[in-house]
Amino acid sequence: MNKSLIIFNNCLCISLLVFSLGSVQAEATVATESTEEIKKAKITEAELDQMMAPIALYPDSLLAQILMASTYPSDLTEAVKWSKDNPKQEGDAAVKIVQTKSWDPSVMSLVAFPQVLAMMAKKPDWIKKLGEAFLSDSERIMDSVQKLRKKAKEQGNLKSSDEQKVITEEKATETIIIIEPAKPETVYVPVYNTTVVYGTWWWPHYTPWYYYPPHYAYNPVMPAVRFAVGVGITYALWSNCHWGHGRGSVNINVNKFNNINIDRNKLDGSRKNQDWNRKDKANRDNKLSDRNKNNRDNKLSNKNKAQQGNNNRKATEQRKNHRGRDNQRDKARSTLNNRAINPSEGRKKLQGSAGNSLRSSINKTPSRSNSFSKNQGNYRSSNTRNNAFSGSRSPSQSRQSINRGNHSNRSMSRSRGGGGRGRR
Repeated sequence: MNKSLIIFNNCLCISLLVFSLGSVQAEATVATESTEEIKKAKITEAELDQMMAPIALYPDSLLAQILMASTYPSDLTEAVKWSKDNPKQEGDAAVKIVQTKSWDPSVMSLVAFPQVLAMMAKKPDWIKKLGEAFLSDSERIMDSVQKLRKKAKEQGNLKSSDEQKVITEEKATETIIIIEPAKPETVYVPVYNTTVVYGTWWWPHYTPWYYYPPHYAYNPVMPAVRFAVGVGITYALWSNCHWGHGRGSVNINVNKFNNINIDRNKLDGSRKNQDWNRKDKANRDNKLSDRNKNNRDNKLSNKNKAQQGNNNRKATEQRKNHRGRDNQRDKARSTLNNRAINPSEGRKKLQGSAGNSLRSSINKTPSRSNSFSKNQGNYRSSNTRNNAFSGSRSPSQSRQSINRGNHSNRSMSRSRGGGGRGRR
């Protein structure tokens, strides 16, 4: 019996071990699938719905341009500024004016709609996130748009009007809602409150934002969707949306693109439509890199020009200072010429017979080495000017002066002595 118990225990242990290994393997598989799902879903469905709510009801062609342009946030910043500085420019005319800019064509197309750029300027962070999401997973972006349109339609807030056509296409496995301008040559931008038009918002922690132009205000009595003034266009909008659950994308009308983007490399005219694909991301990154490099080069160039300008100004000031000193030297030289001997004139006098005569007279003058008499050892100066010591320079005159002094002293002494004797 003990042997049977041992066998039973061994079998039980083996069964438990197999079950444990199977559980571990199953958990590992689930963990791997969850990790892959997390890696793929960088943005949650709630975030996507929140992100797309402000523009999901825009006409397909305008929506496509916004999605492409959002991948060039720096270009959009410049376009917004240009639009503010040129408030009267819109439509095809505005797009043609900015053809000289380095912006992506999708950004250029949006200057036709100043209201759209004003709306995008309110949320630069939203634009950045939208561009990143569209580049990383455009299919989910397009699926979110269809989901939002269906919500608005169910609420009775999405329908055809004088401004737009709402087309519903029923397919075997899905329903596609398309929004087009009622008249192809005039595009109306819808204005709506995102927290109302879709009904009760289903993501309470991800409430979408909405934009009303300055002259609009929400009024519950008015229709949930209103429209701004229509913008007349012909080729400004050259893209469209290609729908399909899990395969939505944006395509380009080649003919319209080539007609409005006249200064750009034209697309292959043999194809009617061309998909906007992921390779544009590389082009965008290269473009941004080149622009940053050009900005750095321009800054360095401007800095060098400024430094060169400073150096030139300093050199000019130095030349001015030197010119002032030269004038002072010229004045001093003129004064010396007027008040003293002119060296050039002196040199002229030393030339010819006059110079010989002058040198001869100089040679006849006793030198200082002969100023001491060998016989008398007294100092004789060649200077003949009269001064207080002129008499001391002649020995005979000195002896005569001494004799006169002695004689005068003796006479005075006799005179004093006689006077004294008379008083006694």
